[in-house]
Amino acid sequence: MTANELREKFLKFFEEREHKILPSSSLIPENDPTVLFTTAGMHSLIPFLLGEKHPAGSRLCKIQECLRTDDIEKVGDIAHLTFFEMLGNWSLGDYFKKEAIEWSYEFLTAKDWLNLDKDKLAITCFGNDKQFSRDEESAQIWENLGIAKNRIAFLGKKDNWWGPINDAGPCGPDTEIFYWVGESKAPEVFDPQNNNWVEIWNNVFMTYNKTKEGNFELLQQKNVDTGMGLERTLAVINHLPSVFETELFLPLIKQLELISKKKYENYPREFRIIADHLKAAIFLLSEKLEPSNVERGYVLRRLIRRAVRFGRLLEIKEIFSFKMLAPVIEIYGNVYPLIKENKDFIEEQLVKEEEKFSKTLLKGMNILEKIVENQKSFSGKQAFDLYQSYGFPLELIKEIIKEKDIRFDEKEFEEEFKKHQELSRTASSGMFKGGLTTHSEKAIKYHTATHLLHRALRDVLGEEVEQRGSNINEERLRFDYSCSKKPTAEQLKKIEEIVNEKIQENLSVIKKEMSLKEAKELGAIGLFEDKYGERVSVYFIGGEENNLKTAYSKEICGGPHVINTNVLGYFKIIKEEAVSSGVRRIKAILE
Repeated sequence: MTANELREKFLKFFEEREHKILPSSSLIPENDPTVLFTTAGMHSLIPFLLGEKHPAGSRLCKIQECLRTDDIEKVGDIAHLTFFEMLGNWSLGDYFKKEAIEWSYEFLTAKDWLNLDKDKLAITCFGNDKQFSRDEESAQIWENLGIAKNRIAFLGKKDNWWGPINDAGPCGPDTEIFYWVGESKAPEVFDPQNNNWVEIWNNVFMTYNKTKEGNFELLQQKNVDTGMGLERTLAVINHLPSVFETELFLPLIKQLELISKKKYENYPREFRIIADHLKAAIFLLSEKLEPSNVERGYVLRRLIRRAVRFGRLLEIKEIFSFKMLAPVIEIYGNVYPLIKENKDFIEEQLVKEEEKFSKTLLKGMNILEKIVENQKSFSGKQAFDLYQSYGFPLELIKEIIKEKDIRFDEKEFEEEFKKHQELSRTASSGMFKGGLTTHSEKAIKYHTATHLLHRALRDVLGEEVEQRGSNINEERLRFDYSCSKKPTAEQLKKIEEIVNEKIQENLSVIKKEMSLKEAKELGAIGLFEDKYGERVSVYFIGGEENNLKTAYSKEICGGPHVINTNVLGYFKIIKEEAVSSGVRRIKAILE
C-alpha cells in the first residue's frame, strides 16, 4: 500500500461515517501558545474541544503534519521521527468510547480497509490512579470485539493519559493500539516493554480540563481525539523493518548514498538521522521559519546542524543539505504544495545555515587540535563545551581523541549533557506556560487585541505586513510579523494610538461562519489561508451585521474573543525587536 492510498482510505472511512475532512494545520500552532510546534492534530482544535462550535460540525478528520523533538536522541532507531504525519478523527461532544474503539478496530482489521491480522493486536488502557478510576469500560469494549484479556494491559498516567500533566488544558485517559512486528508468532500475553509491539493508534477520551491551579474540571462536552502515525502504519502494512524503508524515506536515503558514496546498510543510524532532520527542517522552512538562536528558530537551527554533523561523520565535505530538497519535493510536493512554492527560500536558507555551521565547526576543530596537542587527558566538561559551543558531535570528538591516544572521561560528558537537557526542557516549558488553552478572561482580551494590532501594523507599515505567529498568556501578548526594516519610534507610537482609538470606539466583535471564498471576498485575512477548511470562522471588529465589509479588522480565526473592544483597557507596546531576517516581534500589555 502506498502512502497516498493509506491517506485516502483513512479519509474515506471517516467521511462515510459523517466526518468532515479538514486540511492539515500549520506546523506553527495558531491557537496553542503552550507548544513550539504542532505535535498533534488537536492543537488547532483546542477552542472547539473546550466547547466552541466548529464551523464544519462535530465529527472531523484530517491528516496532520507534526513535529516533535522530545525524542530527538532516539531518532536513528526503527520508529522514532521528528517530523511525521498523523491520521486523526475527532468527536466534539458527539460519539464517545464505543464508536471510537469499534471504528479504529474496523479500519485496522476489516478486509475492505487495512486488513491487518487481528491476532497481532494488543491494547493498553488507563489503569488505577489516585484521582481517576481504571478504564474498565474501554477494556470491555475491546473484549467484546474479540481481544483476549491477556492482550490488554492497564498502565498509569505516564503511558495512558493524553494532555497536559503539568500545565493547563483539555486532557483525559486514552487507549492505545499496538501491533506485533516480530518475526516469531505474537505472544499470547502482551508485554508493553517488548519492542516488537509497535504503537500504531491512540484513542484519547478528552473528559477533563486541567485548570492552571491543578484542578480537573469536567469539560462541557466529552470529546474523542485520535491519532495514527502514517509512517509506522505504512511500515507495518508493507511488512517493512522500519519507517525508513517506506517510500516516505527511500528517495532521501538513495540521494544520501549518492552524496556520501556510502551504503545505508553500513551506516543506518547516520543516514536515518540526516534524512529525518533535513526533512523536518525543510517542512519548517516551507512555512518561512528561519534558523535563529531562540525558540522555534533554535530548534530549526539544531535540526540542520545536527544533520550536517552526521554528514561529516559520513565524510561528506561539501555543502549538501540543499540537495535533499529534491527528494522531499518528489515525496511530498503534491500533498504539501508549500514545499514547491517556497523551494528557492528553502534552498537559500539551507545553504546559508550550513555555510555558517561549517565555519563554526572549523573553529571548533582548531580548538580541539590545540587542546589535544598540549594534554594527555580530555575531560567530559571540555568535550561538552565543544559540543555546546561548536556543535561538535561526541562521536567526532571520540574519534579524534582515539587517533591521538588521549584518555577521555565519557561519563562526565554524559552527566553534563543530562544537565543541559533538563535546563532546556525547563526553559521551554517556562517560556510557553499558560495562554489560550486556559480560555481565561485576560487571555481572551489579549487575543482580540492581536487582531487590532495586526490591522494597525498594516495601516502604518503597509499591507505587505503579515502575521508570522503569536504567543498569548495572562500577562502580555507577543506578536511576530514580517517587516523588512525596523519601525521608527513615531511609527510605533502611531500603531499604539490606532489600537487605543479602536478600543475607545466601543466596536462590536462579530463572529460569522462562511465559506473561505466568501471570507476572502469580504477582505478577511488569515495566517494559514491554504490550510483552512471549506468553512471558516471570521471575526469582524467594527462594521454592521448587514455590512461586514466596513469592519476595521477582518480575520479568519478559531477564537475566542471579547464581544466589544470597550473591555480591553489601555494598549501599550513594551518592546519591539528583530527575531530573524525579515521577521520582527512586538510585546504589548493591556492596562
